[in-house]
Amino acid sequence: MVHHGSPAVKMKTGNAKNGLFSRLRKTRDALSGGLAALMGSGQGVFDDAVFEALEDQLIMADLGVAASGEAVAALRRHAASKRIENLPALKNLLSHELAAMLGKAQRSIDIQSQPGTPFVILMVGVNGVGKTTTAAKLAAFFRRSERSVMLAACDTFRAAAIEQLQTWGERLELPVIAQAHGADAAAVAHDAMKAAQARKIDVLIVDSAGRQHVNVDLMAQLRKIKRVIRAVDVAAPQETLLVVDGGTGQNALAQVAAFGDAVEPTGVCVTKLDGTARGGIVVALARQCALTIPFIGVGETLEDLQPFDADRFARALVGIDS
Repeated sequence: MVHHGSPAVKMKTGNAKNGLFSRLRKTRDALSGGLAALMGSGQGVFDDAVFEALEDQLIMADLGVAASGEAVAALRRHAASKRIENLPALKNLLSHELAAMLGKAQRSIDIQSQPGTPFVILMVGVNGVGKTTTAAKLAAFFRRSERSVMLAACDTFRAAAIEQLQTWGERLELPVIAQAHGADAAAVAHDAMKAAQARKIDVLIVDSAGRQHVNVDLMAQLRKIKRVIRAVDVAAPQETLLVVDGGTGQNALAQVAAFGDAVEPTGVCVTKLDGTARGGIVVALARQCALTIPFIGVGETLEDLQPFDADRFARALVGIDS
């Protein structure tokens, strides 16, 4: 069943130029406040106790033990030869170290599609991470780049998920391929592939049911969806994006490991970073996982799904407004 977009409903939108500084307020305030307290009198005197307290601050922001230790070790080396004069100097040094860790995770998705062969993005993740909403925001992102986009409602486990994606399709004026609640999700994926090919769609975004990584049956279904997609186009899906909730902190690492074994994600989208003080998990993901982070979610508006920029994120994380 093809659900065609009806006249657009006015969307809640935002200005991406408002920047990460305001969006990461909870993590920024917690970390920046801790840094200010560490500077104390501002004399730039750093001893072991101060460095240890700094490391604790980073760990509490969910950077993880490894990334926190690496960042503090770099600051120790700097302080051994040149005094850290004030709070702005400390923030600049720390943001530089974090940006270096984050840089390897920065990657844009380059849509390479031929007429009649859509670029397929499969969205996966556990329950409640904002996967369906992220699929819709991703569709809006590519449509702003003048790409034709289709959505596939392969979360047939929840009737509300199908309705949610169809509502997004109406608002964005995009076609949605869907079947009834309880239908075979792989059959929906097959129909979507054929429809996208027939309509010469540039980008097909396939939503899927939320899965707990211990749910063997649902993970098997996800692998089946990938097999069916590949049966239509051996090169697809070109991207399998794992969506994780930034507020889950270090649990996101376990999700990456579990889904990596089952469906081989190509990248991670970290959502809900505006609502948590644990935004440092992005650093932990970049430091400890082999996957890239093409997008991050920092709010409710369409524009709040933003391409990941390592330098901007690092500066916002430590409280530098730029």
